[in-house]
This record gives sequence, structure tokens and C-alpha cells, in this order.
Amino acid sequence: MQNKLINLVVKSANQSKKQILSAVQPSRYLQDLNKKQAGQNKTVLITGASSGLGEGMARLFAKLGYNLAICARRVDRLECLQSELTAAYPNIRVEYQTLDVSDYDAIFDVFNAFAEKFGSIDRVVVNAGIGDSRRIGKGRFDTNRRTVEINFISALAQCEAAMSIFRAQNSGHLVVISSMSAMRGMPKHLTAYGASKAGLAHLAEGIRSDMLLTKLPIKVSTIYPGYIRTEINENAKPLPFEVDADTGTKAIVAAIEAGVEEACVPSLPWSFVGQALKHLPLKVVSTVS
Repeated sequence: MQNKLINLVVKSANQSKKQILSAVQPSRYLQDLNKKQAGQNKTVLITGASSGLGEGMARLFAKLGYNLAICARRVDRLECLQSELTAAYPNIRVEYQTLDVSDYDAIFDVFNAFAEKFGSIDRVVVNAGIGDSRRIGKGRFDTNRRTVEINFISALAQCEAAMSIFRAQNSGHLVVISSMSAMRGMPKHLTAYGASKAGLAHLAEGIRSDMLLTKLPIKVSTIYPGYIRTEINENAKPLPFEVDADTGTKAIVAAIEAGVEEACVPSLPWSFVGQALKHLPLKVVSTVS
């Protein structure tokens, strides 16, 4: 009994050290993993992989030696990404499937097809989403409804499909990409978007809780990105604490590789901003959002 407790403490300390390093120095942390080829013989499935954070994550996971199962609507972008990554990393396997995540049945078909092709899926990153929401009550219900459907209902379908595979395997790592806007109710154009991402974060926490309750060896991570400049928002005005796509995706992948349960990324300053958002008066949050 004493030895088990000692091993548990040591394991916890090592995990904490790993997570601290991944948060404070994500580039260095990823360099070490790259040397070890931490993803060798493992497969990661990424939705929304044709651009933005999804494409950036695919590139970094490929560099770490992962096989890739990538999917998105734009098949031409997926084909180019497959060709580029297999040429750069000949030891990995890259497969792609066209997927519109608003087609819920297609999500299950595509995920299961990937699982059959690769034999197993080690990690699923629920990344596909949109940010096109508008102020409530301004006649843009259709826009807000689509944002909530894609960011939450479609994400629910992706989680269902992923967890079905993981339960059958008795292993896996579910990752959901939420947003810092999920921390509090947000005004203006962020109201519906933030609510959808908050729903996704609570969904992931509920799945994590169920894994603890049932003692299944399946990890669940929730990532809260801050402002990261990608081609999706390249024409938007400059935002507070904004970072480029390379910096942002490195922070995300480092957090995922460290096996965090939850992480605000980049950790500095967003971990502190996240705590502030949770406790500041709503009037203050409304003025800084």
C-alpha cells in the first residue's frame, strides 16, 4: 500500500512538472518530444484540418511522428496537406476524408472509416467550428443558430463518435477546442459563440467526470485558446494579447501532449486572464471583451 502511494505521488509530480513546462515553454517542450518522436505508431484524428488551428495542429503532430486522420469540407486543401506532410515525413501515414460536420450521420461514418483504416485511433481533436455570431435580438437568429449547431451539436456528434471508438478500444484521448470566451457570458457578437463554446467545455467535463466514475482509461482535455491570428480572422482588428498561428498552435499541441485536463493557451497571459474573467463583475467583463 505504501509503495503504491509513493508511486502515485511520484507520477503526479512528474505529470505536474511536464504540464508546467508545456505551459511555460511550449516550444522547448515540443522540441524534446520531437527528438523522441513521441507520436510514433500513434494516430490522431483532427476535424476542421484544412485551415487555421486544425491545419497547424496537423503539421505539428506530423512533426512529432503521428499518423494523421484529417477531415474537413475542402478536399483540395486536404489533398495538398497530405502530399506536403507525407513528403516531409515519409515515415508517417496521412489519410483524409471529406466531412461537413453539419451532417451528423457523416461524422460517425468518417470516424469509423478512419478507425477501420488505421486499426485504432489514439486521439481525436474536436476542432471544427465557426465564429460567425451576432448580437441577440438583432434579427440574426439564423446566423446564431448555425453557430450554436456547429460549435455544440456537431461537436456533440464528434464526441459521441470518438467516445464510441475509445470505449470499444478501452483507450483514447478526447480533445475539445473551446475558447476563452466560454469563461463568462459575453456581449455583442460573442454572445452565441461564447455560449456554444461554454456548452462544449461543460460537455467535455461531463465526459471526463464519467470516465472517473467508471474508471475507464480514456483521457479528456479541454483547450481554451485566446486570440490567435489565423486566415479565418486575418482581416479582423488587432486584439488584446493576440499571437500568430504558429505560436498559438504550439501552445495548444504542447498542452495536449502534456495530457492536461484543462488549459488556457497560450498560458501566459491567458491563465491569469481566465481567472480574472471568472471573478470580475459582469459590468467589467462587458467593457473588456
